[in-house]
Amino acid sequence: MEILIKGGTVVDPSQYLNDQLDILIKDGKISRIDKNIKAAKAQVIDASGKLVCPGFIDMHTHLREPGQEYKEDILSGSKAAAAGGFTTVCCMANTEPPIDNASVALFVKNRAARTGIIDVLPIGCVTKKMEGKELSEMAELIAAGCIAFSDDGKPISSSRVMRNALDYASMFGRPILSHCEEASLADGGLMNEGYHSTLYGMRGIPAAAESIMVARDIELSRLTGGHVHFCHVSARESVALIKNAKAEGLNITAECTPHHLSLSDEIIGDYDTDTKVNPPLRSQEDIDALRAALLDGTIDCIATDHAPHNYESKDCEYGLASNGISGLETAVAVVMHYLVGTGIIGVEDMVRLMANGPAEILGIEEKGTLEAGLKADITIIDPEAVRNVEPAKFYSKGQNTPFKGMALKGWPVMTLAGGRIVYDNGQVM
Repeated sequence: MEILIKGGTVVDPSQYLNDQLDILIKDGKISRIDKNIKAAKAQVIDASGKLVCPGFIDMHTHLREPGQEYKEDILSGSKAAAAGGFTTVCCMANTEPPIDNASVALFVKNRAARTGIIDVLPIGCVTKKMEGKELSEMAELIAAGCIAFSDDGKPISSSRVMRNALDYASMFGRPILSHCEEASLADGGLMNEGYHSTLYGMRGIPAAAESIMVARDIELSRLTGGHVHFCHVSARESVALIKNAKAEGLNITAECTPHHLSLSDEIIGDYDTDTKVNPPLRSQEDIDALRAALLDGTIDCIATDHAPHNYESKDCEYGLASNGISGLETAVAVVMHYLVGTGIIGVEDMVRLMANGPAEILGIEEKGTLEAGLKADITIIDPEAVRNVEPAKFYSKGQNTPFKGMALKGWPVMTLAGGRIVYDNGQVM
């Protein structure tokens, strides 16, 4: 089976590509990239006017299975990922039961393989039952397919446990993904602490609740040499700390989310529970710092922190609502609309942050690139497409998005995973 993608602008900084080129796919792998390729027997995909990119990787996804399939399951999450332009997602360990042993990791891996849509890579727990006390059997989890470790959703409050985790993970060359939150400072908070929390009469979460833990984990990385990856960075104080740590040469990487790059705490004034997320939406000054950090290398990737919820979890008082945004299907459009479309970052930056960067952080050299001979994971984007965000049409079970009703410009129109078309113009195949 041959597929020929013709006439698109192929963008891949890892291959120094940004030109109108054709891509020939044979047997699920990229065979050739060049101008005016001829292939008489190939299925031709006309990508004229489109951006042809390496398949995007989301290294921070909550797929909820096992245990909370009423919010999301691996099949619905995989469909949502394909529709959003992602060919690989890394699913977080805070399932029920959590991914703290090989049997649960293998369940997730095998379940994902049976869906046959995209690649799902499990992330194992740092500690057993995510209790922050005793390390999980990391070697066992790696053997079962786990790509990294995180107790995401729960900060590891014990510095000794975090130190031991970094020491142990370093033996396998795997990162610890840190949910950087000082729980006692964040406890009871509903939104970013500042002018708007005072105006709206809501208890705030100070930026220090994040930056204190960022500072601690930087010190532990310095002590151990271990790779700390900071999840969902939201505060300018955290950005400054990470920038200095990188300048020192520490083994540090970081991500931020599309919603923290585009929405400020001001929008919480209508008390829409779809804006409730942890860490909270911050100030415009924080957004500006995050955007600058995308360009200077402080932030290494953009990750969705896809957190789907059922209707009842959000249809309640703001203080009772669950944290999280269903983000897989809107992430690319949000980045295109708010960042690329406004000239804040370029298309090459987007590809670096959503494909090259995650692959490098996770050490998966066979992904996030259009290198010939590798698996043909490809995302095709129409930069001129304008669509309204319609949660009712999501493939995800979670329709909780603060972007609902917004007209965004620049959407994925086709996703190929392993040379197979898995999403085509609104339809998961």
